[in-house]
Amino acid sequence: METNLILEGFKFMGLGMGTVFSFLIIMILAMNLMSIIIHKYFPEPQASNAGSSGTKKDNKKTIAAITAAITHHREG
Repeated sequence: METNLILEGFKFMGLGMGTVFSFLIIMILAMNLMSIIIHKYFPEPQASNAGSSGTKKDNKKTIAAITAAITHHREG
């Protein structure tokens, strides 16, 4: 009784790769389903136009903080 080890190796390789591929497809589908459910029940808040001036002030504060951090890093 002769067994072809190369053929057996390819069978196991196909089985293993098929199992991993199937798992990844199921995982992607589950993540997409969870994303749909989360976005349905917990939507992201929409930004209003009334608060746009506050955003500009926040941007200026962020830029000032970054500039101060870079200056402090270069000095010390």
